[in-house]
Amino acid sequence: MNYARSERTALCNTFLRVGPQAPTLCDGWTTADLAAHLVIRDGRPDLAVGMLLPPARGRLDRASQALAAADWPALVEKVRSGPPAWSPARLRVVDEFVNTGEFYVHHEDVLRAEDGWSTPRELPAAQQRALWHVVQRMATPLTLRSPAPLEFVATAVGSVVIGRKQTRTMPARKQSAPTEPVTVTGPPGELLLFAFGRTKAVVDLAGPDEGVAAVRLATFGF
Repeated sequence: MNYARSERTALCNTFLRVGPQAPTLCDGWTTADLAAHLVIRDGRPDLAVGMLLPPARGRLDRASQALAAADWPALVEKVRSGPPAWSPARLRVVDEFVNTGEFYVHHEDVLRAEDGWSTPRELPAAQQRALWHVVQRMATPLTLRSPAPLEFVATAVGSVVIGRKQTRTMPARKQSAPTEPVTVTGPPGELLLFAFGRTKAVVDLAGPDEGVAAVRLATFGF
């Protein structure tokens, strides 16, 4: 099973169900904004560079706004059809590497922003294993601003210690940053959402009170 492809399809079905003006967990973005982001990420590297380089952000913003205002079914179909033929992401191995986590997280961004959301989806064990590989690869860069060491424990999968830099957003204090790890426990999908800074991730935090409190206030993700 290609979970990058199945989550892409499921997200597009959810897009059509909720419409272009539904909220998401991406700060300030509607579903139309999110769909535009995915289209640009898939096939417009000339624009996507604006996600990393501030001088190019204005052009990216204008293109994103134009896409978000386009015909909704047509925009969703662009997301559904995936990267253009020339993109390496058309290859399954590349698609799984770059999109397994991306489309899971963004699908949850829409689902969990709906009124009344309370319970995570039950994912197949194979998908959880695929997401655990993403956590192992991405957790370190996503949590560089953690004020304490983090130990991510994936239910029935494994654990890995990551994240040791002190967040720059913490106020200066005389005492040193926490050195004992904070353990973050949950299914791999929830751990990935936590590492991306999604506050609706369903995880358990355990460790020294000071470290847990600091981690709860930290900002994660890119």
